Amino acid sequence: MNIHANDGISQSGIDALAGFGFTLTTTNVAQEQLINYINENNIAGILVRSATTVRKDLIDACPGLKLIGRGGVGMDNIDVDYAREKGLHVINTPAASSSSVAELVFAHLFGAVRFLYDANRNMPLDGETKFKALKKAYAGGTELRGKTLGIIGFGRIGQATAKIALGLGMDVAAYDPFMNEATVTVDFFNGQSVDINIKTRSFDEVLAQSDFVTLHVPAQDKPTIGAAEMAKMKKGAGLINAARGGVVDEEALVNALESKHLSFAALDTFVNEPTPAVKLLMHPSISLTPHIGAATNEAQDRIGTELAQQIKDLLG
Repeated sequence: MNIHANDGISQSGIDALAGFGFTLTTTNVAQEQLINYINENNIAGILVRSATTVRKDLIDACPGLKLIGRGGVGMDNIDVDYAREKGLHVINTPAASSSSVAELVFAHLFGAVRFLYDANRNMPLDGETKFKALKKAYAGGTELRGKTLGIIGFGRIGQATAKIALGLGMDVAAYDPFMNEATVTVDFFNGQSVDINIKTRSFDEVLAQSDFVTLHVPAQDKPTIGAAEMAKMKKGAGLINAARGGVVDEEALVNALESKHLSFAALDTFVNEPTPAVKLLMHPSISLTPHIGAATNEAQDRIGTELAQQIKDLLG
């Protein structure tokens, strides 16, 4: 049975699928040529990440397709309900990238509270001639210990983010409309662990009480954090979006940074991917990455093997 990974798959996934007896192709086929490729090569399962879309037209035009797999969490690039109505299996890997995304949140957070995102821009340009001025400009850093991290969306990724925060000595203020509390297990290198029960708070409480707010919600029809929500945040707070483009109102974010109500933002996802707004890319108070939350070797290995196992269970 033929499986096609249009956006690639890890070697561990390739090996697992081969071991299960599937034939795998990994050629990146242009979106407009994908229907012909699937039909001409008798593809039974297509695997995608965020670059390739699987919409109604493709599903209707490929009667031999039995399975659609998304390497990652969000499936907003797939017409999931329609595919399932047509009898296709639709799978993803919701747990595989949680730690990777959580660590990226803290990479941004550590960099933001010590101005690394700006220092790394300016030191190559002015470090030789304006060293003392730059030292003074970046001297007012902030420690994370003792601060409150607000987590909007307390599923797998939100809880993985909470683990790091708790290990650093931060308070966690979590909001999730679907849960009242959760037990987070903080694991240590020597095999010991600590279970910490976290009761969720109201949305407005999280905004008002947090020194930093990070979002871990699926794609939304309208922003989760807009101008009204930013106004409820602490003056000088920071905002991090490593979830989906559009869950933060980017225009309102720029305004909040310009007015100094927010001190910084960190963005891994954008409304107009892959061409984010220039005003975001050039803003001196925004830490930027190009949608790489799940892009670690470890996460991709887990994604590949989890997809392969699900394909075996469903089609093997």
